[in-house]
Amino acid sequence: MTNIAIETPHGRAVAHIHAAADPAGALVLGHGAGGGVGAPDLVAVTGAAVALGISVALVEQPYRVAGRRSPAPARQLDACWIAVVQKLRAGELGGLPLVAGGRSSGARVACRTAAATGAAGVLCLAFPLQPPRRQGKERAPDRLSELEAVEVPVLIVQGEGDQFGMPPAAPGREVAAIKGNHSLRSDRQGLVDAVEHWLTGVVAPS
Repeated sequence: MTNIAIETPHGRAVAHIHAAADPAGALVLGHGAGGGVGAPDLVAVTGAAVALGISVALVEQPYRVAGRRSPAPARQLDACWIAVVQKLRAGELGGLPLVAGGRSSGARVACRTAAATGAAGVLCLAFPLQPPRRQGKERAPDRLSELEAVEVPVLIVQGEGDQFGMPPAAPGREVAAIKGNHSLRSDRQGLVDAVEHWLTGVVAPS
């Protein structure tokens, strides 16, 4: 693994590169709002992708690198993500078809920036479709529009008991429902199987 510090408009990000031998493609993944790149689902997907011949970059947003747990505003997350992907495309992941993605908040960032990053597909792990209702408050709007705006193939891997709901499938958007909740810890094999099958179709590794 190689760690690369990348300057963005809102601070320094770090990309953790897991290089495949003679890679056929690249997968860039972001973390959740309060977690890091060591989340079990991100680790499992990284291992599966590298075994398929796809290099993986796990990206730490600047607020996490700086030691903060509270996420930056969406526009800052998006700007930092675009800067990181552009840097990786010009260097370590240059010339490779690239799939963007992440878990939870990171999946939302990848969806919102799919066109700007030139992603060939978007992988969403535990997409937070509908924030749970808080006592005494109205339910917040859902985030379905972020998924619907993506014009490349999308895979969503969602726990059947996810408190953020189950996103709907649609043309070009697959949904794999597996055992567990938002953490995606309960069914590692189901997660890996879904991601491997989809990545092979999008990146077509040799």
